[in-house]
Amino acid sequence: LVSGFHGGWGSSSMMGDGYDALVQSVPRYVTVGKPTRASPCMKNVNEGKGLFAPAVVVTRNIVGKKTFNQLRGKAIALHSQVITEFCKSIGADGKQRQGLIRLAKKNGERLGFLA
Repeated sequence: LVSGFHGGWGSSSMMGDGYDALVQSVPRYVTVGKPTRASPCMKNVNEGKGLFAPAVVVTRNIVGKKTFNQLRGKAIALHSQVITEFCKSIGADGKQRQGLIRLAKKNGERLGFLA
C-alpha cells in the first residue's frame, strides 16, 4: 500500500499557530439534549362521532373513567367470547375469528361505542 501521508502525527506540519487556533476553536465536550419525540396518540379518531357516542360520554362522566374502562373491558371480552363461540359453531378458523373481532372493533368505533 502506498500512502500520501509522510511524517508522524506530531510532526511540525501539524503543529504551529494554525494548529493551536484549531484546537482552541473546537469544543472539548459536546452536550446532547434529550431527544424529543411526539407522544403516542391513543385517542379514538371517531371521538364524539357515532350514534351512541353521546350516551357513552354521559355514562363515562357519571360512573367515572376508571370504572367505565373496567366495564368497557368486560363488555369487549364478553363480545369476543361470543364471536369465538360463533366461530366454533360454524367451523371458522382463527384467522377468520380475528377478522370478525377486527370488524366488530371498527363497527364499534363507527357507532360511537369506543368514544
